[in-house]
Amino acid sequence: MNARYAILLFSLCLLTIGVRGDVNGGSTCAGCTLVVSLAQQIGEMNNEPIIEAMQRLCGFLPSSYQPACKMFVTEVEPVVQRLIDEKLFTPDVACHALTLCSVDPDQKQCHLYPLPAGTGLATSLSRVLSSGKAREARARKMQKLGSDICDYFPVLKEICQFVYERVDDHDPVMDADVDRFSVIETLRGTHFRGRDCDDTDPSIHPGAKPIDGDRQRDSNCNGIYGVDPKSGSPYEELLCNSTTQLGMILLGDSAGAHFHIPENWVSAPDISLGAFEILPQVLADEFDWPYLSAMTGYKNSSLVKWPTDSTYYKFWQMDHCNHRDYQNLGVNGARSSAMNSTIQYSMARDQKLDHPALVVYSLIGNDVCNGHADTIAHMTTPEVMRANFHSTLQFLDTRLPPGSHVIATGVADGRILFNTLHDHIHPIGKLRSDVTYEQLYDYLDCLQISPCTGWMSSNETLRNLTSERAADLSKAIEAEVHAYKSKNFDVHFVRFDIQDVMKKWVKEGGKAEDLIEPVDGFHPSQLANFLMAQQFWEDFEGIYPQGIVKRNPHNDQIRQLFGDQGGY
Repeated sequence: MNARYAILLFSLCLLTIGVRGDVNGGSTCAGCTLVVSLAQQIGEMNNEPIIEAMQRLCGFLPSSYQPACKMFVTEVEPVVQRLIDEKLFTPDVACHALTLCSVDPDQKQCHLYPLPAGTGLATSLSRVLSSGKAREARARKMQKLGSDICDYFPVLKEICQFVYERVDDHDPVMDADVDRFSVIETLRGTHFRGRDCDDTDPSIHPGAKPIDGDRQRDSNCNGIYGVDPKSGSPYEELLCNSTTQLGMILLGDSAGAHFHIPENWVSAPDISLGAFEILPQVLADEFDWPYLSAMTGYKNSSLVKWPTDSTYYKFWQMDHCNHRDYQNLGVNGARSSAMNSTIQYSMARDQKLDHPALVVYSLIGNDVCNGHADTIAHMTTPEVMRANFHSTLQFLDTRLPPGSHVIATGVADGRILFNTLHDHIHPIGKLRSDVTYEQLYDYLDCLQISPCTGWMSSNETLRNLTSERAADLSKAIEAEVHAYKSKNFDVHFVRFDIQDVMKKWVKEGGKAEDLIEPVDGFHPSQLANFLMAQQFWEDFEGIYPQGIVKRNPHNDQIRQLFGDQGGY
């Protein structure tokens, strides 16, 4: 899923007014409609006018967000009240009246809810915006209200530009020694990559081979250093030399980064004071939760219902010397062309100075997923997919140390999304049971902001064609796996099929919808990540029957001497 799509939808309208989106207002229109609907439902629950409900909603936000939110409410109050007085209010009509939604030339009218009985959209709007000039004036007001903070405060321009550039490179924003490892959690920091234990020295970072046995300092950040007083030998040699250390690196998309929007942000019955306390962190992590993901997860969280398991975590369980050696280079919206041109270059690995690594190349949807009306024309072809993957393999051959491994997954079959969810109620409709996933999918499709027009569609023929292309792309990846001759790693193909995981879960008594993110109706849920981690491990054991990593007999001693090894 595109990061802008997520931020525009769920950071509330005060953060989105300055960016209109694709057609008919795009993401800004959707964000406005969902937020106004949420406020309307909160008003119904508390028996209060919608403007008071909007103010209540502002009070749920972190304190630093509240003034701008209340300013927005003050600005929109006259329009909303006029619609209510005229008995024309619906979330869609309100957002059109606020000029955050529109009907662009040659585009059909988009609305999530039924329009006012007896009047069309145009008639409703004419009672609030009587002329084109009135509409233009309202649009200028909303645009000014949503001005970019970086432009509004010139002193911040340099800082903003620095952040934008680093985020576009997918490198940690805070990284003093530029070794691509950080000491802060967010902004592509330790949530995505192991914590740097010395951000002033680029030779010190997770995954590095120990310098002088780490007698004096911890050069690979695994928390193991110093000298055994009895033998005089470095602990790193005594405790880690009996096994081959292996890092875990994901080259992936939003599914691999574990995109997640808390359900209580959009469900009126579940929203509460404090629900948005984590909003700054979620924004800084691009709505990704890689520390809970199937590939690089390393801790549990009380914010989600299910525990964490991952390939990295299993590496650490097998050998504590692998502590902190993970990199999650999952990027929202990533497809093979972006991986080939930018994302892969943010990987940190030195062929001579670092330990080998397992790289998982997993782009499970975006090469067939897009929001275009002519979606098939914008899908990657099998020939281009193979060429892009070939180029990535060539790059990895210049970076990965000898003894590394590369595993590529196929593209998913996303028909399970519509087939599983289409008649279920979306969280935004939970209070009144009035919005199904099919209705939401069609609404986003109308605005051309759907994360996947091909699969999130009521058009069965289109869904089948999308899956056919996905299967062709998987075959292209598999063919390149068999053809590529590597110098520094072995390369294997794993068929990605979440349907297998889903079938096992249902057989155990679970529900298929448990494995799909409830808010976006597109990504694997936390439970799915947990189950996928187990499935991936089974796949690895099939590929490497002798074990991709060996169990370290010194793990107990490492825990006794170094505790949590410095944590994360």
